[in-house]
Amino acid sequence: MSFFSDVVRDLVVAARTPLADGVLALDLVAPNGRDLPAWTPGSHVDVLLAPGVERQYSLCGDLHDRSRWRIAVLREDAGRGGSVRLHEEVAEGQRLRVRGPRNHFAFEVTPGTRYAFVAGGIGITALRAMIATAEAAGADWTLDHAGRSRATMAFAAELTAAHPGRVTVHAADEGARLDVRALLGEPRTDTAVYVCGPTRLIDAVEDTLAGWPPAALHAERFEAREFGEPVWPGPFEVELALSGTTVVVEPGESVLDAVAAEGVVVLSSCRVGTCGTCETPVLEGAVEHRDSVLTPAEQAEDVVMMVCVSRAAGPRLVLDL
Repeated sequence: MSFFSDVVRDLVVAARTPLADGVLALDLVAPNGRDLPAWTPGSHVDVLLAPGVERQYSLCGDLHDRSRWRIAVLREDAGRGGSVRLHEEVAEGQRLRVRGPRNHFAFEVTPGTRYAFVAGGIGITALRAMIATAEAAGADWTLDHAGRSRATMAFAAELTAAHPGRVTVHAADEGARLDVRALLGEPRTDTAVYVCGPTRLIDAVEDTLAGWPPAALHAERFEAREFGEPVWPGPFEVELALSGTTVVVEPGESVLDAVAAEGVVVLSSCRVGTCGTCETPVLEGAVEHRDSVLTPAEQAEDVVMMVCVSRAAGPRLVLDL
């Protein structure tokens, strides 16, 4: 994680651009006109709308244009209000508080690897810079973009026109629903799959890739995974290595809240295990990972945990706090 991932900036909204029905692009620039930090494909930022009200948005602009960051906001009238506020209340020239960028959905081109990009609706925003990077590197790639209609799908027309033969649009109102099994049902050893979108799409891709090499799947979720009861249902101890304090985490209480009650500040945002903001190093103990950020391989290492949702898999943890 870079130094910049925890930095909060007041940025100016330089432009508001409709991208599709219900999707608005916001271009953000520094008030002093200086370049913003570089970012990598898969990065996102936290937009701080009010105390305790934060939303995560993928950076989907030009990687090489340091003068601005671009985010795309899907208006969700049945959501928690953040997207409606950005659509209705944020004007050009207004300032927004932004933290980041951070990246838990990293992408790098590996020679000899083919890339299958799968996007559901607004999930295309996390993949757009990856596609540009793959194309620039001369990699073999395809994009399957699913949505309700072409009119609601940001970047669909742009990408289809720029990359004929590589992009397939699956618009439900045209009867062209995405068949994940037909697309990815045959295991391949030379292909990496990057998927972002609704839970049902990611779950379908995960199920279909069960017979593929474990490292083939790369997913970013906007919605938290569903989990059952914790494997360690009782209270457990968390030793804070930097202070030597031991905190007891009760059933139904998060590690994040338990350490906060002791005056320990851990940066957090989503509180449902999807953004990675509260990632904390684990020094000792087994973790039950209940986040939607770390890959299965990263979870198996027990090197870090998302303390907003993950718990001890036994009686004790030691964290680097």
